[in-house]
Amino acid sequence: MASLADGETGASREGLARAIDGVFADDVGETRALIVMHDGKIVAERYADGYTPETRHVGWSMTKTVTGVVIGMLIADGSLALDEPAPVPRWQRVGDPRGEITVRQLLQMRSGLRHVETGEPAYDADTPQMLLLQGRDDMAHFAETQPLSAAPGEEFVYSTASSVILADIATRALTESDRPATRRAAMDGYLHERLFELLAMDSAVAEFDAHGTLVGGSMIHATARDWAKFGEMLRGGGASPSGVRIVPQGWVRFMRTSSPADPAYGAHLWLNKPRPEGRERVLFPGSAPESTFAMLGFRGQYTLVSPSQKLTIVRLGNSNEEEQDLLREAMANLVSRFPTGQ
Repeated sequence: MASLADGETGASREGLARAIDGVFADDVGETRALIVMHDGKIVAERYADGYTPETRHVGWSMTKTVTGVVIGMLIADGSLALDEPAPVPRWQRVGDPRGEITVRQLLQMRSGLRHVETGEPAYDADTPQMLLLQGRDDMAHFAETQPLSAAPGEEFVYSTASSVILADIATRALTESDRPATRRAAMDGYLHERLFELLAMDSAVAEFDAHGTLVGGSMIHATARDWAKFGEMLRGGGASPSGVRIVPQGWVRFMRTSSPADPAYGAHLWLNKPRPEGRERVLFPGSAPESTFAMLGFRGQYTLVSPSQKLTIVRLGNSNEEEQDLLREAMANLVSRFPTGQ
């Protein structure tokens, strides 16, 4: 299925079509779905063979941004605090230096907890150990029992484990029960009633581990259109297109503010800013407005938002590391087809 709508986008229809072809080119891997929204309307939509608008796609690390929004909702509710010690019971023992870690530091990936996101062989890294091997039944226990490798707040270390810890913190804010079924029901109900239903994300499905903890760093599934709805909420400063307030505007502003430890990362969002020397380029600073930000996931998942261009783009698929470099160029080319507002 493919569509390309006419409209006052400021983008050449022919140029946009060529840019979309680039996102579906063989050398960028397998693009399964692409949605381009401009000023709240779908202006282009295309699917690979075997995929449709009803197909759910795992968000992988795009899920982290959903977790970040949930934390903002709970802070707005008064159930959590950004700069107080994170309410993790096992860190509250007298003399445990992890008791100094704050929710802000977890959101900005500077908790100081030891973590290796990826490795060679892959199964030696902490993330697959947590998700698939020794930690899979109680991921929060695995993540929260890691020691410090740096003082809290000092170093940026991208960590799926930090998102799982935040999901556990959020669940504890919703229920005092330690029963897996109760924990799962509390978080699943909150996600649907306070977030998915208000955004009409009818396809969204969250996964939980055996202890009832949301797999908050990687495992929410939704259609391309529903991922785009979430991106549009962020573009709208935390409100749905109908004006329903999901999270305070100030929270989205905070999520889009650079971490002190890496200017290209905010609070569970990637930012279009240069990174310190030696760190891998993530978005495309210099090739898109600096205000551009993105939810990014393993193997090339994108929900990209450029507020000054009134633009939200979702790309879902499967690309290896080499292909992702070319995919990044193709996405930058697609963004460049739209003018920047004043």
